Amino acid sequence: MAFAPSPIPSRTQYVLEAIKHAILTGGLSPGQALVETELAAQFGVSKTPVREALKTLAGTGLVVMSQYKGATVRTVDAGMAREVYDVRLLLEPEALRRSIERSADLDAAKDALLKADDSADRAERSLANREFHRALYLPCGNPLLARMLDEVRDQAALVSAVVWAAQPSWELEAVEHREILRLALAGDADSAARALREHIADFVQRAFPEGADA
Repeated sequence: MAFAPSPIPSRTQYVLEAIKHAILTGGLSPGQALVETELAAQFGVSKTPVREALKTLAGTGLVVMSQYKGATVRTVDAGMAREVYDVRLLLEPEALRRSIERSADLDAAKDALLKADDSADRAERSLANREFHRALYLPCGNPLLARMLDEVRDQAALVSAVVWAAQPSWELEAVEHREILRLALAGDADSAARALREHIADFVQRAFPEGADA
């Protein structure tokens, strides 16, 4: 007999989303300790939903669990960034190509670009950037491919947040986003996929040049 997975309790989900948002928008810094008692007091819950939320975030790669140090926000270095972006380079352009070939509705990508342009701060812009990329690959027609990209999405957003804090480059990336979307809306799957691949590769190379590992 097959059993459906149990849904995450609402308190755990609330804590999970709050901690994730703080990590991805810079409210919690890479390497910062995540103390269960402090977080429980902050959110007005017991330690149990905090503990479960941290376990889930560890599974997505945003949190590191250590027997001696406890839970900490994952740090970002060249090795980690290249691993995450290597997966994106392998999968995301192909997913976009398939979305275009299926004549998928890309209105969500348009909306995300507008949201990014209207963002009041880096945190909002980072989240809009995340939505833009997901809107391109989500309608690819292969749910497994989309889920695989979802699995690295949070880690990619963490890399972006850290890089933007040190060297803001969102204006250049916004120009690249608009060109990618223009090609996608024109139905040019090959050119759009090529532009997306260059966009991803150029970002990680600018942030973490080969031979300059931290």
